[in-house]
Amino acid sequence: MTEESNIIRQAQSPETHQWLGRFLLHSPNFLRALRGFPLVGQAIHKLSHRLVRKDEKVWAQVQQGPARGLWLELNPRTGQNYLRGEVESATQSILQERLRPGQFFYDLGANIGLFSLLAARIVGPAGKVFSFEPDPEVAARLKRNVDRNGFTNVTIVQAGVWSTSGRRIFQPASVSSPDRGLGKFASDEDAVDGVALECVALDDFTASEPPSDAIKCDVEGAEVEVLRGAEQLLRTRRPWIVCEIHSEANGRCVRELLGRAGYRVHSLDESHIMAAPN
Repeated sequence: MTEESNIIRQAQSPETHQWLGRFLLHSPNFLRALRGFPLVGQAIHKLSHRLVRKDEKVWAQVQQGPARGLWLELNPRTGQNYLRGEVESATQSILQERLRPGQFFYDLGANIGLFSLLAARIVGPAGKVFSFEPDPEVAARLKRNVDRNGFTNVTIVQAGVWSTSGRRIFQPASVSSPDRGLGKFASDEDAVDGVALECVALDDFTASEPPSDAIKCDVEGAEVEVLRGAEQLLRTRRPWIVCEIHSEANGRCVRELLGRAGYRVHSLDESHIMAAPN
């Protein structure tokens, strides 16, 4: 048996998998920099993928930024930006600056829950967070993150958000994507492959649930559809909104719609806008 085979055999136990995953997640920058060298980088890449499964997850606490101290279940290969507080840092800062205890927050496209967890800590037990995530596997991971942090003020809504309520074709992210964050609902002309999942219009949702004071919206290009289904919410509750923009055309339509609703809009960074009522 070769030395490499022996290492791989020893790495099969769950405990060793977790140890290797934590080592990979927390490995210093200079080790990661070695991946930039062709031969060394190829060898490291090959060995790491044999030792640590691509679907491996490990628990870690965010080390920097507004979310510092929160627990997340992370993929060892993609979780470093979470640890360093670098994931959509402008959005994190806006939540920290504007969200208040006792408020209600909607996280549209919650994914694994970074912003839901940050919001839950800020609004406290008197506030409430509604986390909308349609992908069943991602929603299950989101729930584990909420439970690990002990938050009881988060409600996970396993549904997408659209202009109308009902079932639509959802196209999940590729299984090769460690965090499956790019799943989206198909437009009618593209609705060929996928699975039918529930969608809800926010105006319908708020007929039985408390309306939001603040919204984070990242729904992979469906932002305009979301806003079309929230006309009454925007008119009456007037929440402030952080929205990710996925294309120039998408951004133009979002800005126009929010402008007609009486919002002033400015850019946070190259892919996010902030909208506040006039």
